[in-house]
Amino acid sequence: MSVNTDAVNATSAPTAAPLADARALGLAHYAARGVLEHVLARHGATFQQQIALRAAVTAEAPQTADELIAQVRGSLKADPADIRTTLDELEAQKLLVTDGAHLLPTDAGREVLATLAAETAPISARVWGGIPTEDLTAAGRVLALVTERADAELAALTA
Repeated sequence: MSVNTDAVNATSAPTAAPLADARALGLAHYAARGVLEHVLARHGATFQQQIALRAAVTAEAPQTADELIAQVRGSLKADPADIRTTLDELEAQKLLVTDGAHLLPTDAGREVLATLAAETAPISARVWGGIPTEDLTAAGRVLALVTERADAELAALTA
């Protein structure tokens, strides 16, 4: 009895790692975002609210509404009017407060963000844990380049 060694080798050969592409990036983004949105929903928060609140909390100096809108728009590429609505929602929930020309996070806003971080930290550790540093470094370089190029393409499209 003869064995077809080509068939054996074809089925036992290690599978090559997939090349990163737009689809793989999108799938990873939406998988991670789905996890985050599940946690956010338990607190009655949206993804855009969390991004805007984080921008206010982590700012080195007090931000105006326009500065927060620009920062969130830079991250999410969202419509400024939608971001303004998000800031209004955060104010209505007493997570942000107007102080003169600035929008400041309240203690409640900082607490919500801290709670979200505490709840997502163990999930993030499970998702990212065990990935070799050199792989994360390479992925970081690629993602930074893709972001830079996509931002340039979007700027050209909207100019």
